[in-house]
Amino acid sequence: MLSECHLYDPETEYYVPLHTAITVKMSSIQGLGIFSKTFLEKGLELGISHVKNEKFQHGLVRTALGAFINHSENPNCVRIDKGEYFVLITTKDIEKDEELTLKYSLYNPNDFIKSNL
Repeated sequence: MLSECHLYDPETEYYVPLHTAITVKMSSIQGLGIFSKTFLEKGLELGISHVKNEKFQHGLVRTALGAFINHSENPNCVRIDKGEYFVLITTKDIEKDEELTLKYSLYNPNDFIKSNL
């Protein structure tokens, strides 16, 4: 299961927090974001973004992928419920160095930004 989502390298037996085709770097949207290191095709599963656990706020634990993906009203990824966890899947072809985005559903990011001005 985890190797399908690129969180486990079977050769080294190490945890891999992000798909090998993406990285974290400074974002023009906010803080740090997830960016493609190469062309990504529509429909690519990028990995687990959130794990369900009722002990945490909103009932979810974010992985590195879930923690760094920024909000957009015109996102290029979608979060899909796989039962015990959510995965991110690209909804469009994504060019090299393009930021990956998701439309947040847990809260309105504009409310957060306004309250912190």
